[in-house]
Amino acid sequence: MSPKLQRILKWTWISIITICIIMYFIDSSFFSNESIAAFISKFSGYAWTTYFLIHLFRGFVLLPSTPLVFAGVILFPEHLIWVLIVSLLGIIGSSLLIYFFSDKLGFSSFFDSESRKLKVVKEKLSSKNGFIYILLWSFIPIVPTDVICYVSGALRIKLPIFIISLFLGELVLCSIYIFGASYFIN
Repeated sequence: MSPKLQRILKWTWISIITICIIMYFIDSSFFSNESIAAFISKFSGYAWTTYFLIHLFRGFVLLPSTPLVFAGVILFPEHLIWVLIVSLLGIIGSSLLIYFFSDKLGFSSFFDSESRKLKVVKEKLSSKNGFIYILLWSFIPIVPTDVICYVSGALRIKLPIFIISLFLGELVLCSIYIFGASYFIN
């Protein structure tokens, strides 16, 4: 990819994130579970497809998957297993896109610096315990999973280790969200 195209992609990405942040500060309810569910329900016959596509591309704008998962519970209360499956497919798909595009957005050069902290992160994720670090990172709700995807892609962590640990962490977290939310809603 040419440096010019890479710069264009990077600034487009930064602009989209900036727009989302501004929208959040203007009206944070735009990103609420209910608003997302209402938006998806407008595509009645294509609600599942819309739900999946939003899951797939939300990682590029750093939108957490949590409100989207809860929106799925609101939209499809009779199909919780499918909410889990589609959510996981969307999260894994989004994570793979982030993993492969992180280099194109210039994140690899960020990790080429001589910073001691960056070297520690690189060593930890590349070590034999890297699987556990990624698994825990994807499971703990307060830590944005998309960040580990960008970091793993930039550091070229082995893809099978990245995907399996991410899948297991998100499977547990999404299951708790979906079936826990369903319990409290009903």
